Amino acid sequence: MPVISVDHLTKDYGHGRGVFDVSIQVNKGECYGFLGPNGAGKTTTIRHLMGFSKPEKGKTSISDMDSWEHSAELKNTVGYLPGEVTLPQGLSGTGFLKMMEGMRSTKNDDYLKMLLDKFDLDPNISIKRMSLGVKRKLAVVTAFMHDPDILILDEPTSGLDPVMQETFIDFVKEEKARGKTIFLSSHIFHEVDASCDRIAIIRDGKIVSEFKSEDLKSSHDRIYRITFQNESSYLRFVEKPFRFTSKNHGKLRARVQIESNRISELTGCLGDYDIADFVEIPFTLEDYFMSFYDTGHHFGKVGA
Repeated sequence: MPVISVDHLTKDYGHGRGVFDVSIQVNKGECYGFLGPNGAGKTTTIRHLMGFSKPEKGKTSISDMDSWEHSAELKNTVGYLPGEVTLPQGLSGTGFLKMMEGMRSTKNDDYLKMLLDKFDLDPNISIKRMSLGVKRKLAVVTAFMHDPDILILDEPTSGLDPVMQETFIDFVKEEKARGKTIFLSSHIFHEVDASCDRIAIIRDGKIVSEFKSEDLKSSHDRIYRITFQNESSYLRFVEKPFRFTSKNHGKLRARVQIESNRISELTGCLGDYDIADFVEIPFTLEDYFMSFYDTGHHFGKVGA
């Protein structure tokens, strides 16, 4: 039985905004990446998972508990990190952490100290005086401080500096190794690629692809960057029926994404052009993601 479940969730805010027939299953001990740009429906899905909003159709559940019906219980047990952090201005960081301990009826001083040290956070200052990055670190510590088995993280590294982003990614991998179940929403490719076992891409409120991270890494697609010696060769080549991930007229350069069994077709035709450079580029999560947003074309299930 999945620990986190989104079952045919629909919430239509009008004008194409919302989520439409979204289904997701996250198993115990899995880190599931939810990848999409701002406005794609990631936060709407998470708000339903946390019981902040009631579905129009479908349902969401955590640990087999309906999110809407058990929202108060889930808020106290799940480690939740919102995309936009709102903290009480009248408290210090220490005061806020003590308040959250009281609300959850949990206290683990050793674990809290470990988190404060890991994220280099001094909570003994007023929240009002904290920078955005420090507030974000406080929110991260708050989400993890009760050592929850289930974590719902919405754009978790937003506002963190690059060093803290890497610290966070390493920590998520450590938590996953401890058996935690993690739902991680992001638009940052490296964050998702480095930490997630399975990934879903959401576009305009709909899941357009779901795949195992390892399947993408072993994908049979290849990307080649071809630079031409003259404009004539470039212009003739970009009219060929290949799948181009980019075209750069100024540099007389194009990138072609192609299945392994068609590489001979590509290389066989290059003799008709004046080529300056031909380089294979590693196929990445960003390349796969952009195939849905650059051209509207997609490949379906990775590894199929």
